[in-house]
Amino acid sequence: MQEGIEMPKGVPWSLVSMTALSITVFLLLTSFKIFLSSKIYYESKKVNNLRQDVTVLKAENIMLQNKVEALRFKNRVTDPLFVMDQEGALD
Repeated sequence: MQEGIEMPKGVPWSLVSMTALSITVFLLLTSFKIFLSSKIYYESKKVNNLRQDVTVLKAENIMLQNKVEALRFKNRVTDPLFVMDQEGALD
């Protein structure tokens, strides 16, 4: 071996810059993934709330249709009786 040539001590600058670049890219990708996961979570939460509202409104719609049908039936049944009572009172 040659005694006159000294090996550089320490870490080369290219290794430090490559490591810093790798860490930066990793952090950017990780933060982007976290951001997207958070957005997806909150959007799915909104969708679930809207689905729940739709289910409740459909049930309420069926209930109201049943009430309307009952009122129609009651109206059809009571109207002829009311007309018959008035005819009897006029005689």
